[in-house]
Formats: sequence, structure tokens, C-alpha cells
Amino acid sequence: MPSALWIAHVTVTDEAAYSKYAAIATEAIAEHGGVFLARGGRYIQKEGRDHPRNVVARFPSLDAANACYKSARYQEALSHARGASERDLVIVEEYE
Repeated sequence: MPSALWIAHVTVTDEAAYSKYAAIATEAIAEHGGVFLARGGRYIQKEGRDHPRNVVARFPSLDAANACYKSARYQEALSHARGASERDLVIVEEYE
């Protein structure tokens, strides 16, 4: 089964609320076997909308990544991100 990538592009509008999201989301992602590959580092925007925070996490599978997103713990985290950020998120299976 191929692993999956969780790719988020984020513009934070409320740092205090978003930091609560980040703390809880980090725990939820780890609980589902996710590991961060990129997390807010330097980037070069080439196409599309620019979001200054870019995050990539690898999960053991597409199902694990989706289960993380649907989990009560991640939904708790997400409640802090809503209204505190503009986000695009996609979960994609890695190419084998």
C-alpha cells in the first residue's frame, strides 16, 4: 500500500489561535503515523495563490491520512484554525 502526503498551504490571520491548532494537530498527526517533511520553511512560489506557510506530512497510507483528518482530535485542532487562517489542503497517494 503506498504512503500518502498531506499537503497544506496556509495563510495565518490569527497567530494565537493558529498556534493552538498547530499544537493539537501535531499530536493528532503523530497519533496516525504522520511525520512532517516540511513545516513552514523557506519556499519559492512559482504558480497559483501564495500562502506563506506550507506543510507536508507523510502518512503510512491514504486511509491513515484521511482517518487523521476525520478524527475527533484533529477536528478539535481544526476548530482553532477556522477563522484564524485561510487554508488549502489535499491528501494524495505517493507514486510507487
